[in-house]
Amino acid sequence: MSTALVFPDGRLVFAGRVLRAAIGRGGVRADKQEGDGATPAGRLALRHVLYRADRGPIPAAYVAREPLAPDDAWCDDPDHADYNRQVRTPHPARCEALWRSDTLYDVIGVLGWNDAPVRRGRGSAIFLHVAQPDLAPTAGCVALPAAELRALLAAGLDALDIRDRG
Repeated sequence: MSTALVFPDGRLVFAGRVLRAAIGRGGVRADKQEGDGATPAGRLALRHVLYRADRGPIPAAYVAREPLAPDDAWCDDPDHADYNRQVRTPHPARCEALWRSDTLYDVIGVLGWNDAPVRRGRGSAIFLHVAQPDLAPTAGCVALPAAELRALLAAGLDALDIRDRG
């Protein structure tokens, strides 16, 4: 298993390859806060992979994989006890739907950010997911084209080391 390096200019380096990735519109920050649009700096372990079973094969990966359901969501409400956790809708707090009409969450690598322990307001739903075709910035996640994301997971990715300088 291996770690990929991610730089503020969108370079992702893994196993001798340099890929273009989308990062948060707020850049990379060591002091990540909920809603700032930044990608958190640090080593983020790949916890598990979620995927849309109706939109492609099960992604190859060295971590647990779980199919998404239409009612899956991620709580991004720092005032709720489920903050930064996967939940089912309907849910009483603000949540982000994981079952989307676009392809961005067809494959999601759940990254270990602010999850052990969860601290209110430090950021939620930091994923490695499918990028928009133009590699537009994310809300704080790291995103790659679908084929590259699947290849990275299959090659043994176990973490992202996100650098706050090049």
